[in-house]
Amino acid sequence: MAKVSVLSQTGASVGEIELNDAVFGIEPNEAVLFDAVVAQRASLRQGNHKVKTRSEVAGGGRKPWRQKGTGRARQGSIRSPQWRGGGTVFGPTPRSYSYKLPKKVRRLALKSALSSKVVEQNLLVLDALQLNAPKTKDFKAILGNLNIDKKALFVTAELDENVALSARNIPGVTVLTASGINVLDLLGHDKVVFTKAAVEKVEEVLG
Repeated sequence: MAKVSVLSQTGASVGEIELNDAVFGIEPNEAVLFDAVVAQRASLRQGNHKVKTRSEVAGGGRKPWRQKGTGRARQGSIRSPQWRGGGTVFGPTPRSYSYKLPKKVRRLALKSALSSKVVEQNLLVLDALQLNAPKTKDFKAILGNLNIDKKALFVTAELDENVALSARNIPGVTVLTASGINVLDLLGHDKVVFTKAAVEKVEEVLG
């Protein structure tokens, strides 16, 4: 089992924690990580694109000229697709781009993302993460104590409003609960900081 130092909010080492190899010590599967990222990004698409068909375009209720005898091609409406200002054929309509990966694949992707952070030595563990009041200044002090100057993801066992409110105005910093971790956020941040309780919760679910 991999051992990681447990840090306090001041940045001092207060012990060690053994990470479960079944969750944090597997060989990262890059193909599964790719599939998980593509699926998650697809589900974030709004899919609200829309064009008007000939039945939705305003006008065109009258036949522009008689059927025969004019020498011109027959036309039934000035809002047919071949006319300027006419409807669009086979254009995009609102749809959902989301799709689900198998449960085992999703779990493997999470384990692969977590394990890759351990291999890169970009996973930190805090003994606890607590703030007495929602203050951005206090959270920035914690970032300084941990020598974090890049994008960072903080994972707590349960939702702490003081922590969430303190971090939300800091660019590049995201706070999630252990039940809300996902591949896109794990890979999208340079550093991942777990509380000790969050590590136990993740190991309980994925182990």
